[in-house]
Amino acid sequence: MSRSGFYSWLKRPKSEASFEELLIIDLFELKKGKYGIRKLKMCLEKKTGLIFNLKRIVRVKKKYNLETKIRRRSKMRALFKTNDEHRAVANIIQRNFNPKIDEQLIVTDVTELSYLGGKKAYLSAYKDLRSKKIVHYSVNQRPTLELVMSGLDQFLKSMDKKERDKMIIHSDQGYQYTSHAFREKLKSYGIKQSMSRKGNCLDNAPIESFFGHLKDESEYKNCRKWEDLKKEIDRYIKYYNDERPQWGLKRKTPTEVGANNLVF
Repeated sequence: MSRSGFYSWLKRPKSEASFEELLIIDLFELKKGKYGIRKLKMCLEKKTGLIFNLKRIVRVKKKYNLETKIRRRSKMRALFKTNDEHRAVANIIQRNFNPKIDEQLIVTDVTELSYLGGKKAYLSAYKDLRSKKIVHYSVNQRPTLELVMSGLDQFLKSMDKKERDKMIIHSDQGYQYTSHAFREKLKSYGIKQSMSRKGNCLDNAPIESFFGHLKDESEYKNCRKWEDLKKEIDRYIKYYNDERPQWGLKRKTPTEVGANNLVF
C-alpha cells in the first residue's frame, strides 16, 4: 500500500476501516477501479504475503461502494473481405484452448489502439496457450501485412524443429492471416494453421482477453507521441509476462510458468 495510505490508517478511529480493508481499498484505487476480486486477491497476496478470502473482498467492495469498471466489447471489425488470393483454413482448435502434451498452441490477432490527438496504432500479438505468455508482438501505425509478419522469422527460428513441428498458430480470418505470404511463411516452417469461424470472436478468446486487459490496465490512451505509445506497450507486455499473476496459472506469472515448464 502507499505510505500516505498507511499513515492515514494509523490515524483513523478504530471504528473505521481495518488494515486489511485499507489494503484492498488502496490497491483498488491505485489501479483506478479496474481490478476485480480475483485480481485484487492475487496481487495483494503476492505483495503482502497475507491471505485474502474472495468473499471478504466482495464484502469490502460492497461496504465501500468499490465498483469495478467493465471494459466495453471491441468494435473492431474485419477490414478486408477475402477473395481468391486470400483463403481461410479449417478451425483446428475448435475452442480447445488447453494444449495437449504433444502440442504447442499459439493464438494471434491484431487490435486497434487509439491515443491522444485522435491518432491510431495497431498491435499484433502472439500468445502461447500453455504459459499464457506473449511470445512475440509488433506495433505499427497501419494494420498492414508487415505488422503480423514483422519479426516472425526471428521468432520461429528461435525454436528448434521439434517445437515447430508440433506448433499450431490460430487466428481469425483477417486479411493478413488469409494472405498467401503468411500462409506460405508458416508452411515453410512446417507449422499448422488454424482459423476461427468468420465473425466469431469467441473462437479466439484468449488473445481477445489479453487485448482487453491491456486496454484496461495500460496508459496507452494518454500517450501523445508514437514513440511514447511504443514504450508503453513494451512496458505493459513486460509487466504482463513477468509480474502479473493469473488465476488460471495457479497465481503464477507466465514467465514463472514458462521457466518451470509447468502444465495446467
